[in-house]
Amino acid sequence: MQMDKLEHSLKTSSLLVRDPTINRYINGVVCRVAGPHCQDIRVYLVRIPEFNASMAPNGVMQVWTGLLLRAENEAQLAYVIGHEIGHYLRRHSLQQWHDVRRKSSLFAYLNVLTRVVGVPGYAQDIGQLAAIGSLFKFSRDAERQADQMGSELTTAAGYDPREGAMVWKVLLKERDAEEEPSPWVFFSTHPPSEERIQTLERLPAEAPDQDRLEMIGEESYLDAVGSWWTMLLRDELRQRRFARTQVVLDRLAKRGKRLGELNYFWGELYRLRGEKDDKRKAEQAYQKALGYEGAPAETYRALGIIYLKSSDKAQARALLQRYLELKPEAEDRAMIKSYLANEE
Repeated sequence: MQMDKLEHSLKTSSLLVRDPTINRYINGVVCRVAGPHCQDIRVYLVRIPEFNASMAPNGVMQVWTGLLLRAENEAQLAYVIGHEIGHYLRRHSLQQWHDVRRKSSLFAYLNVLTRVVGVPGYAQDIGQLAAIGSLFKFSRDAERQADQMGSELTTAAGYDPREGAMVWKVLLKERDAEEEPSPWVFFSTHPPSEERIQTLERLPAEAPDQDRLEMIGEESYLDAVGSWWTMLLRDELRQRRFARTQVVLDRLAKRGKRLGELNYFWGELYRLRGEKDDKRKAEQAYQKALGYEGAPAETYRALGIIYLKSSDKAQARALLQRYLELKPEAEDRAMIKSYLANEE
């Protein structure tokens, strides 16, 4: 009953991603991994910039958009999905709920989660959600079983199971980069450990069929998710967890794709962080972005405003005018035009 209530909140949530193309892609990966269990699973893609996927006992699977930003290929996405399906098939979440159902914390967790998916201002609840979620931390045995089953499911679906270990390495690198540890919802229920990485590296070698198909699916993943990077990175930056965002940007840049867009967001990171020498770094990042095809129109605005505050007024005007040419319907058009008028 409680999960049915949460599912209703998901269906009507302003955070629900309703785009049919990306949903069709995510559902396709879920069904490929779940096999005959696909018909029992209802997938909701939720716009929350945290790495998380979860599956409830009634078949509701949530995939948060922060996961899409951090997975590097389809095989990594498939591992996370397979791991959650493993918990579902082993009834781990139901066992956990039975353990805490007599505690008010169960309903507190559900109430917080309902608020998170029900309103746009979710950020203030992430820490509380992680704290309460720690009560639902899976045991080591449950995690081992889910990893084992997740590896088997992804292997049977034709994915390279070695990518599972890469997911945890990426997450731990982000966590270790943060000077002040901040809450991770996924870590609160799935405690990280070196043992897990070693297990995920060992399991593929122990699989009986060594001639299996091992698809990684980097290109198919980028085709499906790459066009969402702008939204995902904007959401990521709004959290102002700059150290971990730097790790994300570094990893994305190594692919050599959409470098105009990525350098723009490097500039935005420096602009928002505002530490010593960040103004110069932001300017350099924006300039670098304009050297690549596909730099967002906002790059001209950001760089123009930097020059507007310096002595290079002519360059500032040229950049801001170019921004208005590229985005004639920009919401801040009136403000930019006023800047230009004041400099005449």
